[in-house]
Amino acid sequence: MSPLAETAGLLADRTRAAFCEALLDGRAWTAGELARHAGVRPSTASEHLSRLIEGGLLAEERQGRHRYVRLAGPEAAALIEALAAYAPNGRRPRNLRQSVRHSAEARARTCYDHLAGHLGVALADAMIARDLVAEDSGLAVTPAGRAWLADALDYRHPTGSRRPLVRGCLDWTERRRHLAGGLGAALCATALERQWVRRIGSGRAVAVTPEGSRAFRELLGVEAGGVDSAGRGFGDPVRAAGTRA
Repeated sequence: MSPLAETAGLLADRTRAAFCEALLDGRAWTAGELARHAGVRPSTASEHLSRLIEGGLLAEERQGRHRYVRLAGPEAAALIEALAAYAPNGRRPRNLRQSVRHSAEARARTCYDHLAGHLGVALADAMIARDLVAEDSGLAVTPAGRAWLADALDYRHPTGSRRPLVRGCLDWTERRRHLAGGLGAALCATALERQWVRRIGSGRAVAVTPEGSRAFRELLGVEAGGVDSAGRGFGDPVRAAGTRA
C-alpha cells in the first residue's frame, strides 16, 4: 500500500477523524477526553490512537498514569485542515449546539497554533495589504514584516529553523487562505498571552476581547468585534480596514 493510501486510510474512519479535528485546537488531550468527545469506549479510543500514532499523525506524551496525545506537528495540522476545507458541502451542524459552535468557530478559532476563521483571514489580508507579507511568487515575509514582528510581537524567527516563517493554510470555513508558519504561531501565541483573544469553552473557538479589538485595529487596521466582561458582543464584524464586512 502506498504512503498516501495509508494516510488516507487513517483518516477515513469517523472516530479517528473526530480525534484529529479536536486536536486542531493545538492542545494535548488525554485518551479519555477524546473518547468522550467522540462518544466511544476508552478501549476503542486507545486502539484508534495507537494507529494514528503509528501512522505519524499524532505524537504521544505520558505523565504518570495519563496518556496525552497531540498532533505530530504543523504539517499534520495543515493536512487535516486542508482536507476539511475540501470536504463536500462543508460541515453541516446537526443540532442547535453544533450550530452555535460552528458559528463561533467560523468567526475566530485556532487552527493548531495559528488563528483561523473570519479573524485569521482578515489578519492575513491586512498583512498583505500593508506589505508585511508579499505574495508575488508564493508567500514571503518582507523586511518590513520582519521588523513588524520584532517590534509588535517581539518575535525573531530562529536561524536555521526548518519551519517556514510564513505559509498559507486553506481555511475550511472561508475557503481562503489564513497565515501559518512561524508568523502565524507568533501572532496566535501573543494574542492568547496578551488576552487579545480568549478561548470559548473547551473547543477551538476564540473570542476577541476589547483589548484585542483595539490591538488589531492599531497594529493592522483590522476591525474585529469583541466581547465585553459579561460576554456580550460588540463592535463591527471582523474585516480588514477598507473592505466591506
